[in-house]
Amino acid sequence: MNITKTIALAVALLAAPALTQAPLVSAEAFAGAKQARAGNASYYGKRFHGRRTANGERFNMNAMTAAHKSLPFGTKVRVTNRRNGKSVVVRINDRGPYAHGRVIDLSRAAASRIGMLNSGTAPVKIDVL
Repeated sequence: MNITKTIALAVALLAAPALTQAPLVSAEAFAGAKQARAGNASYYGKRFHGRRTANGERFNMNAMTAAHKSLPFGTKVRVTNRRNGKSVVVRINDRGPYAHGRVIDLSRAAASRIGMLNSGTAPVKIDVL
């Protein structure tokens, strides 16, 4: 393989992850997008506890954190379970969810606080704080 092809391949491989990620949206733009503020939530816990999140910190299933596809890291959101009205404030520190139809992945502690541990998922409303 000649040097030109090697460089082209390296550039393509480095650019590939950026092309597959959802673009970041500002908290203000998200707050104005009605369709992005509601959907199904899921949670993650023991299997990921201690692993690195997308922002570089270690995931703590007992912390009030969440994964969102496009909100900036550090954004605080109120997540309200539409079945029972319970809500929790979480900080975005990871990317996801990657399951179809989900809008946010909560830590186990946050999911417990809004009463969705048994069901695993719940319809939620998300408000940027």
